[in-house]
Amino acid sequence: MKTSEIIELSSAEILERIDANQDSLTRMKMNHAISQLENPQVLVNLRKDIARLKTILRQREINAK
Repeated sequence: MKTSEIIELSSAEILERIDANQDSLTRMKMNHAISQLENPQVLVNLRKDIARLKTILRQREINAK
């Protein structure tokens, strides 16, 4: 997910995406521990997406103050 796409989302939608991505990341980590994923780069991309979402959310909180 690109930063420009994230900026267009509302704060509530960002929180929903963070929760969904964290759940997905947890499931993928467990699956990867049991048997290898086809593309382990997906884990890295999910972590980066979560970080982007949290960064934009934090920027909005700071700008609101």
